[in-house]
Amino acid sequence: FIILFVINIIKVMARFSSVLVCLLAAKSASAFAPPSSRLTHDVSRPSALQMSTDSEAKEPVKVGVIGCGRIGIVHLGAINKAPGVRPIVVSNPTVSKAENAAKTFGVPKFTSDAMEVIEDPEVDAVWICSPSQYHADQIKACAANGKHVFCEKPIATDLAETVEAINACNEAGVKLMIGLQRRFDPNFLRVKKAIEDKEVGDPIIIKTCSRDPSPPPYEYVKGGGGIFNDMAVHDLDMTRFLAGEDPMEILAVGSCHIDKSIEDLPGSEAFDTATCIVRYPNGVNAMVDVCRQSSYGYDQRAEVLGTSGMIATDNVYPNTAKIYRNDFTGNADMPFDFFLSRYFEAYVTETEAFCESLVNDSEVPCTGVDGLIALVMSLAADKSAAENRWVKFSEIIEQVYCSSPTECSLLANSDMFPDGFKPASGIDEIGKIVVPDVDQKKEKDGKGSFMDKVMKGIWS
Repeated sequence: FIILFVINIIKVMARFSSVLVCLLAAKSASAFAPPSSRLTHDVSRPSALQMSTDSEAKEPVKVGVIGCGRIGIVHLGAINKAPGVRPIVVSNPTVSKAENAAKTFGVPKFTSDAMEVIEDPEVDAVWICSPSQYHADQIKACAANGKHVFCEKPIATDLAETVEAINACNEAGVKLMIGLQRRFDPNFLRVKKAIEDKEVGDPIIIKTCSRDPSPPPYEYVKGGGGIFNDMAVHDLDMTRFLAGEDPMEILAVGSCHIDKSIEDLPGSEAFDTATCIVRYPNGVNAMVDVCRQSSYGYDQRAEVLGTSGMIATDNVYPNTAKIYRNDFTGNADMPFDFFLSRYFEAYVTETEAFCESLVNDSEVPCTGVDGLIALVMSLAADKSAAENRWVKFSEIIEQVYCSSPTECSLLANSDMFPDGFKPASGIDEIGKIVVPDVDQKKEKDGKGSFMDKVMKGIWS
């Protein structure tokens, strides 16, 4: 009898163990579900980012585009060709432009109202290609509606509003990518690779130059924020991209040589030529020069001197043809003379990069913080030129006070702040005013041992 009793107990325990294993397996599967399925936005409807467990196929990411001007059309064309992504609605205040774009690229819906794109329940992500003054509000609206965001730079021209827009996305758990297209240019990417692979040793000096084919009209310069904010910002960001470090301080000067009509404008709006020196850690210096006119087409180059060599880029030409004569040897044609021609490939590549991030739920290659730091650098350059001195980037960041992540203001020339979010003392402490983005949260959540993750999945 005792033997039979023991045998029955063993059978019961075996059955219980099978059930427990099944439960553990089911819970473990949920614990290791794709991170995209745990995003906080719009949990009421299935996300196109969620991978199917039954099939390799994924639902296409449905996209809306705001703005059907030159940049919007470039992005729309790239979106239309990217795998796993489908544009379903476009908008433009002049509705005929939206209609033409929709017909050209086979987009089923068009509108004159940007909010109709943002609030469309089918849209997963929005490309913001509207004028700069609308960017921050449209980013916030996208965050409120659970839409991932690609936005052309700048996020905003105001530092506090920039922080608010970034934090709105980060708190909503949606991705935010900023269009700093030069980071995706193959020439600059090759320089970056040379630095990372130590092909020229450790960097010592970084140089960039940007010289436009011709100056913009007076109306464009007036109210545009000045040469550092509307032009040099790309070069300043590129020095940070190549250095791989956050900058410490900057010295900038400006002058007017080309268009004397702008000399009556305030601050750096009166400059058509400017030079900056940026100090990075480990004694690395970066030098930037910009000018609103180059008589020979777009002049966009970069150079890095390292401890064991140097790498430099040349300008981009429409073709490789050269002429050889007794009085001239060189390119048959001048470099590209229009920014869309010069950087067309970069615009397409950055769009494809964000599409890949959406489809695979991978990290965004150019974040809101990258856009914020580029703005900080341009504002510091402006301050340096105005005050004729070196300016630490911490001086700019310390002006921002946030009572909450999405309620920020500028408190200039004051070291007394109310209780709440404290200002950062430098770029390396930007996390004091910017909350972690969705990819950072995912990375943080992913830490821990194998059993920690299993047990969290079982008992949560």
